[in-house]
Amino acid sequence: MTATPAAPAATPVPPLPSDNSVAATRWLATCSLLALIALCLAWELVLAPLRPGGSWLALKALPLCIPLAGVLKNRMYTYRWVSLVIWLYFTEGVVRGWSDKPPSQWLAWAEVALCLVLFTACTLHVRLRQRNAKAAAAAAA
Repeated sequence: MTATPAAPAATPVPPLPSDNSVAATRWLATCSLLALIALCLAWELVLAPLRPGGSWLALKALPLCIPLAGVLKNRMYTYRWVSLVIWLYFTEGVVRGWSDKPPSQWLAWAEVALCLVLFTACTLHVRLRQRNAKAAAAAAA
């Protein structure tokens, strides 16, 4: 009886340690996007509407609902384009923050703050995921 030589064992690729910062940026982006949607609706319908009973400006929250599905599904492409689109809301917040009177002025500055948080969370999330992907590719090679 001859023994057949065993196949050489493949060296296992060590898994990357779980990166809590990626999860944190995802959580921060999701929460700030939801908060921005809620702020836009509450601002124009309840807190400081231009007209009693609400304003058509509440429709500005609808475009923010489009990327919500992609952020919840953790799609990298969505994080990238949200970080660009959010500057429209930032600009609106700055303009209304300087031109409106309280309480609309305070709500505008809150919008600016949420936009900055969302932008930071999205850009950090993309960078961290790309870094992890490069590290995984280098470990696999």
